[in-house]
Amino acid sequence: MSAYRFCRSDDIALLVDALNRCWAPYYPDEPPMTPAGFKRWIRDLQVWCSSCMVAFSGSDPVGVLIGAKRPSGTLVHKIAVHPDHRRQGHGRHMLASLGSKLAILGPPRMIAEVPETLGPACGLFSASGYVQEALLTDYVLQPENHLREADHDGRFVIPVTVDDLAANGLLEEADPQACWERSVETVTARKQHIEGLAVASDERIEAYLLYVKCGLGSQPNSEAGPCASAPTAEIVSLRTFVEDGGSRLMELLSRLRARGMGSLEFPKVHPAEISKQCLETLGFRPAGGHRLYGARARSE
Repeated sequence: MSAYRFCRSDDIALLVDALNRCWAPYYPDEPPMTPAGFKRWIRDLQVWCSSCMVAFSGSDPVGVLIGAKRPSGTLVHKIAVHPDHRRQGHGRHMLASLGSKLAILGPPRMIAEVPETLGPACGLFSASGYVQEALLTDYVLQPENHLREADHDGRFVIPVTVDDLAANGLLEEADPQACWERSVETVTARKQHIEGLAVASDERIEAYLLYVKCGLGSQPNSEAGPCASAPTAEIVSLRTFVEDGGSRLMELLSRLRARGMGSLEFPKVHPAEISKQCLETLGFRPAGGHRLYGARARSE
């Protein structure tokens, strides 16, 4: 007999077990989830145990939903059903239960960022009343892509931190269309792991780049373990405040590459965040995508 329940703050061990039973079979190359990794989700992504649900068959977890909540809405961060228990309605039941709860307690907006290659997951959200709002594109700048040096013309490149940007009122101006993992809330929570460069004049910061090293140590936002051995960087934010055809951003990317980075990854870019044309001018190329689904919570 199937049973479902929302979790509490003391259910982290249960949620870790459910993820390793239900999510891991689909991603065997990912490291197992650990309590420490789950607590990083709580800190960095604002995962709430009360927005997480486990489905049971007898005493065994056969389904899991992980929800992250902010005033702007709730993200269905992960949802999975054990391969032996698919096609039994567990996924739809968990989504509907979360929607019913949020219809009463709020916030009413619900979203999901689903890899477009996961057809069954995309079908689940569509069948559950979610509407695709945008396609978030993963971009990569490969090492062989040559980056031209920009003319400085009275400008200089300086190190910059998340706190520096916040102190100058620039972090609050970050694009609200950024994906959950690169939103202001996540950037602020992860600031001790994030490095940055900025193009500055005598008067102001004109462009900046925030990034996380990968391949030279541990990756803070991963569940566990080190990054791949190749020295790469994940771009967290890339912004310019001057119309210059991408010159300042090109300078920042060139300086980052000079620090020994190989390929530069810029994941889940919303089309309203920075244009495809601009990114292609800078040398980025698409390497995958996620469908951004949205729905409004409602009682069943």
